[in-house]
Amino acid sequence: MSTQIILPRILQVGAGASQEAGNILTSLSCQRPLIVTDKMMVQLGYVRSLQDSLEAAGIQADVFDDTVPEPTVSSIQAGVDRVRDGSYDSIIAIGGGSPIDSAKAIAILGKHGGVMRDYKFPRIVNEPGLPIIAIPTTAGTGSECTKVTIITDETNDEKMLCVGIGFMPTAALVDYSLTLSLPARTTADTGIDALTHAMEAYVSKKASLYSDSQAIAAMKLLGPNLRKAFHDGSDQKAREEMMLGATLAGVAFSNASVALVHGMSRPIGAFYHVPHGLSNAMLLPTVTEFSIPAAPERYADCARAMGVASESDSDEIANENLMDELNAINRELQVPTPREFGIDPEHFLNNLELMSEQALASGSPGNNPRVPSADEIIEIYRQLW
Repeated sequence: MSTQIILPRILQVGAGASQEAGNILTSLSCQRPLIVTDKMMVQLGYVRSLQDSLEAAGIQADVFDDTVPEPTVSSIQAGVDRVRDGSYDSIIAIGGGSPIDSAKAIAILGKHGGVMRDYKFPRIVNEPGLPIIAIPTTAGTGSECTKVTIITDETNDEKMLCVGIGFMPTAALVDYSLTLSLPARTTADTGIDALTHAMEAYVSKKASLYSDSQAIAAMKLLGPNLRKAFHDGSDQKAREEMMLGATLAGVAFSNASVALVHGMSRPIGAFYHVPHGLSNAMLLPTVTEFSIPAAPERYADCARAMGVASESDSDEIANENLMDELNAINRELQVPTPREFGIDPEHFLNNLELMSEQALASGSPGNNPRVPSADEIIEIYRQLW
């Protein structure tokens, strides 16, 4: 049985990669890009630096900087209107996963029309939108090399999963120097998000030999460097390896799918506005413990790749070490429980059935080694609390 691998047409990795946007646009015969970003990227000077590099290549770029964390249908609409009313031939997305996810939605809706719900899974969106050059500034989502975007429908607090080749950026410029200014909290949340991507891709029922190779390589980079980058954001080697690890994890899960952590994470983010990486971090130890009995060999491989077990350790010992490590990471990186985050206990506990339904409807839990029932998901949420 063959496996189809979907990747960006151009993947440029390393310090200074972001400065190549102008040359790449020229090679794509694009001259009228819209930069999609957020106000923090403008304040940090990253957008001005990008515009300067584009001007050196003879390209003028307008800016849409109204994207928000955890993008919603309404938050992307102004960007969609901008594209529909303008004469843009491409989009440059710069920022974390939210600006890149927003740009993917804007590129499709701006070109093809309709509303976001029209493009929700199980529809597979293979129609190309405007070409996207994605420039990530966090080592986390891997959105620069995935065929996925997540947009929240505010009318029912549902995080809509949208999938297909149409959402894959044409080029990804992975420049770790853009992550050196990240605060410790963002470094932790996005880093655990990337680790979750790699682990879930490896244990997914849709995993392949190709995605396995990317996931293992990602865990080898992420595991030893997550704490280093958290405690010392100026550690360039740790930042570089985290950035590449996040990109490889994105490649892995884009081609193998995510699983139960992500299925359960989306409702927490949608209802309680917990950042995506943080809600994944909250769930990772508990979901891993639930899932290990169905795939002990695969989880043991994760432990070895992360450097917390040796080849000579039995799978049982490796998995004990893995659980110790995941819990230790959450303690050291100060990942809160839902209670500690400040979620209202009455609302959370009364909302478990709906969150369970939404988690299952996303399809991601079906990729898990141990596929849970609705009642089992509710119990995991209770344990999480």
